[in-house]
Amino acid sequence: MDSPLNYDDFEVGQKWVSPRRTVTESDVIGFANMTGDHNPLHVDFDFAAKSHYRQPVAHGLLGMSWVAGLGSHFPNVNTLAFVAVRDWEFQRPIYFGDTVYVETVCKAKTVTGRRTGKVTWLRTLINHRSQVVQQGIFETLVSIELKPKQAKPQKPHFSQADESSNAGESVNAPTGIGNQ
Repeated sequence: MDSPLNYDDFEVGQKWVSPRRTVTESDVIGFANMTGDHNPLHVDFDFAAKSHYRQPVAHGLLGMSWVAGLGSHFPNVNTLAFVAVRDWEFQRPIYFGDTVYVETVCKAKTVTGRRTGKVTWLRTLINHRSQVVQQGIFETLVSIELKPKQAKPQKPHFSQADESSNAGESVNAPTGIGNQ
């Protein structure tokens, strides 16, 4: 894997696409067990068959978790902190068997300190039918790589030893004819 990108290594408008991931029943059951959200819409086939969706759907927050995970390496950024989610929209259900991926676009960059910058990302979860499933803004703090300071040109410095070795000599004395 390539070295993580720092703040100055990418530009506003750049876009990345993650690998794809197929949603399984096991993923949804595992998320339900981990979070305690056992809503029958997600885990009960008979109940879900009578719902608006006619089948079980993945938790919306599981989809958002995939956005965070799949998008975390595309691009691979030297992220220091995840600071906000804004304007998140759950647009379509995620069904068992759907294959999803994340598109990430750098929307804005703002220097926040000598070593950090805030980056605003538009993250979009898309299914295998090219439908937007979820989308919104993630904000992160990203490392700014400090550039080595360039040395300032220094004034010539003469030590007393230099001055004493030139004792009795005229530094500006003309050379050549007439100086014998």
